[in-house]
Amino acid sequence: MLWLLGSTIVAAFMAVTMIFVRLKASRKPASAKKIILPPLFMSTGALMFLFPVFRVSWMQVAEAVLVGMMFSVFLIKTSKFEIRGNDIYLIPSKSFVFILFALLIARIILKLAIGASIAVGETSGMFFLLAFGMIVSWRLAMLYKYKKLEKKLEYAGG
Repeated sequence: MLWLLGSTIVAAFMAVTMIFVRLKASRKPASAKKIILPPLFMSTGALMFLFPVFRVSWMQVAEAVLVGMMFSVFLIKTSKFEIRGNDIYLIPSKSFVFILFALLIARIILKLAIGASIAVGETSGMFFLLAFGMIVSWRLAMLYKYKKLEKKLEYAGG
């Protein structure tokens, strides 16, 4: 129970941090680098799988990544860009805050359901994969949208 409470507090802190990061990012022009770097930084978390306690079966990997990809649909739908002058900006979405907290609640419910039948280490591994699947698909969709606008901007300018 203490593990569930601690991990929930950490997840809530991360969600609140993401809200502030996203709001701050909307004040500066977007770039492909800013879109690509977060999943690359997060990928270092995969080192957890070097330790047997965190390892999961291939079926669990597939399940976690697929659920993460399904969750990412909400983030993809609310991530929009616009051209301002010669730059591309991320448009802040009013629903982003609600989506992040809804995803947090869904993760807590899943954690409660899964945590009863799967070891703590495996659950941690699965939720890392869920989050990684979510952020990678979201960021790839953002990169695609960004590149489309970048081409539009280049075409208009030249």
